[in-house]
Parts: sequence; structure tokens; C-alpha cells
Amino acid sequence: MEILYENLLAIQWQQLVMWVIGGILIYLAIKKEMEPTLLLPMGFGAILVNLPFSGAVETVETLFNAGIANELFPLLLFIGIGAMIDFGPLLSNPKLMLFGAAAQFGIFFTLFVASMLGFDLKDAASIAIIGAADGPTSIFVANTLQSNYIGAIIVAAYSYMALVPIIQPPIIKLMTTKKERLIRMPYEPVSVSKTTKILFPILITVVTGLIAPQSVALIGFLMFGNLIRECGVLDSLSETAQKVLANLVTLILGITIAFKMQADAFLTIDTILIIGLGLVAFIFDTAGGVLFAKILNIFLKKKINPMIGAAGISAFPMSARVVHKLGLAEDNQNFLLMHSIGVNVSGQIASVLAGGLILNIVLRMI
Repeated sequence: MEILYENLLAIQWQQLVMWVIGGILIYLAIKKEMEPTLLLPMGFGAILVNLPFSGAVETVETLFNAGIANELFPLLLFIGIGAMIDFGPLLSNPKLMLFGAAAQFGIFFTLFVASMLGFDLKDAASIAIIGAADGPTSIFVANTLQSNYIGAIIVAAYSYMALVPIIQPPIIKLMTTKKERLIRMPYEPVSVSKTTKILFPILITVVTGLIAPQSVALIGFLMFGNLIRECGVLDSLSETAQKVLANLVTLILGITIAFKMQADAFLTIDTILIIGLGLVAFIFDTAGGVLFAKILNIFLKKKINPMIGAAGISAFPMSARVVHKLGLAEDNQNFLLMHSIGVNVSGQIASVLAGGLILNIVLRMI
């Protein structure tokens, strides 16, 4: 009882706040089913490391150093993500790649804003990559640049990925008219050969390596996962990468991130500012993709539903599903899934490229 009493007295209000934050994450994972494999361990981990005299901190720190500080977990996760992705919709309509590029606008806009708010270049760049909507890329960039705010950046990146179904719909509706949202885009599948699907990840890796060498590790592991999927001789390994590997790494990653959610380091003005800037990046990424589609429609006879531009962020496949559901909500016969999936996978590539380009620029300047 004496130990219990001492521990109760040792509880600080900041730790209580982190318990509440952890509880909210767990609630969203279970009740709202928002990325439960990620938010559930993040929420539980936030409580775990904020108990008085928690004996779990050193264990979680060991996991952090073994899997995040050296980018092992993000790279393994990218193999799983690559194995999940079917580039067929993109290869059958390559112009969808343009939307992935347009939806990275928020990254560069946030880099400018963060710099204006006083963050130094390496921290501003790391914060901006939250807008990639891609946790592994955020970890990779923040680690490479040795950002002072890696904890807040990782938490913001993964939290916003899970909150895509909440963040994107109001932005999309604000930027489009009902008439635009009703535009139908019949899907006309084009056969893509197996050879093309095998060559695509190899060529993307080579081209990306020449354009943005710093992104080779990320794009390489992503494309290696896709090559496992498409080669046709590693089906069991592909299935393992998609399900067992991706889910297991995500679970461990989620609870490991909690090491950077200790109250004394996490509850600061800078953390709140970084989370706010991450939201800015997401908003402007979404807006950039939608606006690009609207501009194209000025010149196109066959109009594009501008909502698909919002799927150009890297949050795969959540963003594509959001667009599809919005299309069905306006017209239950308007099926945008294949178009939005094509845009979404292009955003996966574009976000890694954007991260690599920023790394190349920043590392030359500092």
C-alpha cells in the first residue's frame, strides 16, 4: 500500500493528460475503427510510458533505437505496403501520376510556413514531410536530418494518416460544387501485361535514384515489395509481406512511437505548433490535388471528377476510399474507386520523391 500511495502522489498532471490522449487514440481505434493496428498500440503505449516510474520506458527505448532510429521498421513496412499495391490502375492511365505530384503541394507550402515561424531548415523540412501522409517517409526524413522534434513529427504523421476520413471530406466539399461531385468517370480497364508490371518497380527505382538519390532506400523497399507481388514466383512470400509482416511491424511501430510521447517532452508549445502545421500540410495537399483537377477541367472536353485529386496524398488506401464514398454519397451509381486508387498509388510514389528531393536540397544547404 505504501508503494501505491507513493506512486499516486508521483502522478503529474501532464501524465494524466497523456493518459487521456492515449485513451482517445484507443477509442478511435476500437469504436471508430480508425487504423486500429496503429492507433491502438500508440494509445496503449502513451499510457504505458507515462505511468510513474514506468519500467517500460527503457524497453520501449530499446525498441525505438533498434527499429526507428535506424529506419529498420519503416523500411520493412514499405516492403509490406509495396506488396499490397496494384499499380494496374495507374499503368492503364499514366496521367493519374500528375495528381499524385499536385497533391504534394502542402509539403512545400508547410516548409515555407514552418521556416517563417522560426524553425530551422532541418526541422522545418522534417515537419513539412508530415504532409506526405506517409509515416515511414516522415520517420526517414526526420531521422536523416536529425530533427529535434522527431517524436511530435512521428505522432502527428501517423495520427493524421488515421484521421484522413475525418480531415479530407470537408475540404473536398468546400472546394467542389455539387455539379462537380456528380461528374461520372466510367472505368475503362486497359490490359497491362505482366512484363510491364514487373519492369515498372525496377524502372521507378532507377529513375527515382537518378532524380532523388536520398529517396532510394524508401522507394527501393517499396518497389521491392511490389516486385515480390508481381513476379508470380513468390506468392506465399507476397501474402506474408502484405498481411503478417505489415501488420506485425505496424503494431510494434505503434507502441515503439510511444517512447517519444513521454509527457515532459511531448506536452510543449512546439509540439502543439508542429501538430497544427501537420494539419496545414494535409489540408493544402488535399486542396492542391483538387485544385489541379479543376484547372485541368478548364481545358478538357471529357471532365474529371475533381474529388479524385484529393486521393493524391500517400495515405493508401484510406484516401481512395474516402473519395469513393463521397462519390457514392452524391450519386449511388458513381463509382470512383479505380480512378482514386490509381491517383492514390501515384501519391505513394510522389510522396517518397518529395521526401527525397527535400533531403537533397536541405542536406546541401546545411
